[in-house]
Amino acid sequence: MAGRPREFDRALALALARDVFWRRGYEGTSMSDLVEVLGIASASIYAAFGSKEGLFREAVSLYQINEGSFADRAFEEEPTARRAMERMLREAVETYTGPGRPQGCMVVSAATNYSSNNEAVMTWLTTHRRARTAAIIARLRQAMEAGDLPVGTDVESLGDYFAVLLHGLSVQARDGVPRRRLLALIPPAMRALDSVTTAATVSRAKQRQRRRGR
Repeated sequence: MAGRPREFDRALALALARDVFWRRGYEGTSMSDLVEVLGIASASIYAAFGSKEGLFREAVSLYQINEGSFADRAFEEEPTARRAMERMLREAVETYTGPGRPQGCMVVSAATNYSSNNEAVMTWLTTHRRARTAAIIARLRQAMEAGDLPVGTDVESLGDYFAVLLHGLSVQARDGVPRRRLLALIPPAMRALDSVTTAATVSRAKQRQRRRGR
């Protein structure tokens, strides 16, 4: 009597696909690659996910819910902007250099190059990256409104700075820069944030002195 066919595990297939896309990018991953790694026929992949693009979008969502959620957790759980930014960068390095899995950020590395046929996918990824930058700026603005950062802080420029560093960490990790060197970039980044607070504090002190001297 023939054995029963293996039951299709959709969650496992999605996790395997995530790692393939994370490692090779969207265009660098062919349907034959997915068939080989997932161990199922292309017809089963289409039946479960609709298309390669549909599978990719679900894989990115899975990454963001799990490995890529470190920034959201830092913003929600840390009481100050400084601690939130420092934790975001530290956990980014830990995520991007984790052993036994692809290096870098999936949302950054999956869109290095693309053809005109896949422009919609790349635009979708761009939207995700811009959303991350917007979330950083929003957290800094929240800190300013709460008095954690000085009134008048250029939160957009500061947020862009941390977003560039965050994405740069992904590229460096992808290129094989070791974790210790990436972690060493965090203290200088935090000094940049500290300088904003220090400059504002000095400015306020000078203003008080001028008022007293009148």
